Amino acid sequence: MSELVIGNLRLPSPVVLAPMAGVTNAPFRSLCRRFAPGLLYVNEMVMATALVHGNAKTARMVTFDPDESPRSLQLYGSDPTMLGEAIRRLGGAGAVDHIDMNFGCPVQKVTRKGGGAAVPAKPNLLRAIMRSAVAAAAPYGIPVTAKFRIGLDESIVTHLATGRIAEDEGIAAVALHARTAEQHYSGEARWEAIARLKHEVRSIPVLGNGDIWTADDAVRMMSTTGCDGVVVGRGCLGRPWLFADLVAAIEGRPVPAARNLGEVAATMREHVRLLSRHFVDPTDPGSGERDDEHRTNDEHRTNDERPGDRGVRDFRKHAGWYLTGFPVGGEIRSRLATCDTVGEVDASLDELLEQHGASLEVVPGGERIRRGKTSGPIRVALPEGYLNHLDDMTVPADDDVMALSGG
Repeated sequence: MSELVIGNLRLPSPVVLAPMAGVTNAPFRSLCRRFAPGLLYVNEMVMATALVHGNAKTARMVTFDPDESPRSLQLYGSDPTMLGEAIRRLGGAGAVDHIDMNFGCPVQKVTRKGGGAAVPAKPNLLRAIMRSAVAAAAPYGIPVTAKFRIGLDESIVTHLATGRIAEDEGIAAVALHARTAEQHYSGEARWEAIARLKHEVRSIPVLGNGDIWTADDAVRMMSTTGCDGVVVGRGCLGRPWLFADLVAAIEGRPVPAARNLGEVAATMREHVRLLSRHFVDPTDPGSGERDDEHRTNDEHRTNDERPGDRGVRDFRKHAGWYLTGFPVGGEIRSRLATCDTVGEVDASLDELLEQHGASLEVVPGGERIRRGKTSGPIRVALPEGYLNHLDDMTVPADDDVMALSGG
């Protein structure tokens, strides 16, 4: 069976895009959907408190294409009341079809306030958050899921207890990133922890996350752990077509060959244009469409050659991921990492194809070269005395949480 059922959502394949800050925005999800429609593609994490307080930056992050379905959003929150209110507002506005909750973020500025991966260490607080979220979502028919890690470190392992609480409180599915917060993104994901969680949690889907770089990895994870599906993060960076490969492998169909340089360049051109259109702010001369004054000054430029395009700046990090594994040298990579306009990206890609040819393939093993974050191990930052009172349900002050939202 390749179908995945999460609450009232029936998804054609058990493959989920992991929310990644600064990556899984509407343009990236649109690209992924083109290769594999109908899957669960989760928007980047937003803060419940910032959403309730009307933070403009947070509101802009809740962006979905008109044809996007299901509309999936990850929320971060450690205040049960605030998280419930955020979900009620999203539900009342008809803004989302699915909510995922983040209990796995290892970033120090988040855990230092008692959020993200720190929450499961306090089971009473975790239970209260999940209960509030499920109750708030129920009137709107929105399924709520939860993503978490093995624990804080080797001495504080929480994933089994977190799974049991989720099952008790009506969470529709759980996903385990098979690393501790201390591991961060280092070392190998410990898939045996996924198998243990699946053995413990029987009534809802258990999804596995960690070190899925190729379609074979997903099949191997599901067969060795018994999990019900996979959540893909860094493996799809520079590889949005990975979702088509995963679906084919899980359904037992032939997996397409690794894309050659010509196919990759075509996807890069599409991606940078989607980002350029997405990051539109009429008050910012360095983004998207230009106001009348700047448009007059730039009449000699085409729409794809706006100076200082914010979408192009966002694309720069993707360029390196797309070219990972291709033997193309550092000069062209550096040029793509400093482009300011879509036109400059096009010119660099034209030169790249002229030099190396569209049929150039990745080096052997190139698909498995790690992309994205590789840092760790880290020291997990926690509030002072946090582990001395694990039954305590104190939550961060609003001002502390709002400071994390970046304005």
